[in-house]
Amino acid sequence: MNILLGSIIFILLTVVLLQVKAARKKQADLQYVREKLSQILTEKTDEKLIIQTDDANLKLLLIEMNRLLEHNQKVVANYNKTEIAMRKMLSNISHDLKTPLTVVLGCIEIVLEDSSLSDNERKALLEKVNRKSQEVLNLINKFFDLAKLESGDRDMHICRLDINEICRNNILSFYDMLTSKGFDVDVSIPDQPLYIFANETAIDRILQNLISNAIRYGSDGNIIGIEVRYDEEAIFIDIWDRGKGIQASHKDRVFDRMYTLEDSRNKQYQGSGLGLTITKRLVEEIGGEISLSSIPFEKTMFTIKLKRVTY
Repeated sequence: MNILLGSIIFILLTVVLLQVKAARKKQADLQYVREKLSQILTEKTDEKLIIQTDDANLKLLLIEMNRLLEHNQKVVANYNKTEIAMRKMLSNISHDLKTPLTVVLGCIEIVLEDSSLSDNERKALLEKVNRKSQEVLNLINKFFDLAKLESGDRDMHICRLDINEICRNNILSFYDMLTSKGFDVDVSIPDQPLYIFANETAIDRILQNLISNAIRYGSDGNIIGIEVRYDEEAIFIDIWDRGKGIQASHKDRVFDRMYTLEDSRNKQYQGSGLGLTITKRLVEEIGGEISLSSIPFEKTMFTIKLKRVTY
């Protein structure tokens, strides 16, 4: 009897000791988690919480905490990226507004102070003031449009459209300019109507931005093309040129707001860096996708993918 009682007591003491040991281990693990988590957040490192444990609940907790850390790290990275982009955007805004405004003020000063100007000289200066003022107004309108798109404060009327007809009209609106600049124009649009659901104004703006972009940056190739392709589910619009193209290091950033290639800051390639950003937002707004492929001086092509309507 005493032996049996002693065995039971021994077993109970062993169980208690094991439980105490397990509790201390859990306490130590939780303390480590707290301290490590505090260190990661304070030092803003990319570390994860790693513990060897047999506790299933603690394992699940660590998995969720690591997911939360990963999400936090992505948020911080995106914030830093946005902050850098905003600083660059402000710098570019300053440049793009300062240049034409400086010309405007200079011309006005000459008109006001130089009494010897002829009527023709005065008229020429005022025409320059008008052109530069329009540049400033156009840039401000682009910022306004982008702000409305990104805030969702834009009511788009969606209707059934024949994309082939819209593409023809848009390339035709540039035809005189293209031929006067010596461009060849390659148009490949099917005769039969192809339909989409979209906003006509948005489609026009998308095509005009891409064609204008091809004219500005594809002038070295002296050719611009537009092609409409389709399958059972989608319609593809390709706008291409054979100009200087876009290097691989820039391809992922051309749709970023205010992002411009280095030589786009000079007069020959001057641009606000907003056109492609607005284009991408508009394409997404009507449920489409836009992509870029580029081999310099061979073919640079923007492709818009839209859902096809067959009824």
